Amino acid sequence: MPDGTQLSRSSSAALLTLPNAITFARLCAVPASVYLVVERELALAFYLFVAAGLSDAVDGWLARRRGGGSALGAILDPVADKALLVSMYVALAAVGELPAWLAIMVVFRDVVIVGGVLVLALIGQPVAIQPLYVSKLNTMLQIVLVAASLFMAGFGLDHSQFAGAHFVQADLIKAVLIWAVGVTTLASGGAYVWNAVRTR
Repeated sequence: MPDGTQLSRSSSAALLTLPNAITFARLCAVPASVYLVVERELALAFYLFVAAGLSDAVDGWLARRRGGGSALGAILDPVADKALLVSMYVALAAVGELPAWLAIMVVFRDVVIVGGVLVLALIGQPVAIQPLYVSKLNTMLQIVLVAASLFMAGFGLDHSQFAGAHFVQADLIKAVLIWAVGVTTLASGGAYVWNAVRTR
């Protein structure tokens, strides 16, 4: 049988994987991203946000190539993703690039979902969260809105003519994205609550 030292070494090896290191680096990018937004270095924040998104794809690909991710990676990856998105909404709202009501809605939705899961687990009724189509759509729209807001403000396109001959204004595109994120955030939060209540 393996002794304690061997078990400790194998556990450490499971933790110190390249996908986990990339995920941890993405988590560390959260305070850096917030700092850049608060300091109005929005072009740099855009590059960092895009790099974080690419790192998410890379660590997922590496995990699948190695036959599946570790238990730590399964927890750390969604935490890093959610921490980055939520912090970006709060920071962008703080500097006036996104409406405060949208940031509050995004944060409140996640608090309700996570809080509901914890409460149900504490009372002995654990619930498995299954990603819904509307939730996936909401996440995609949230990412697009953050990237678009950083890009437009960082490169001076937030109130200029956009999309060439179609005369579509950048602020109009941003407004459409804001309302799309608001609607899908409300819909996905309500869907999770309804599913949790219905199954009980």
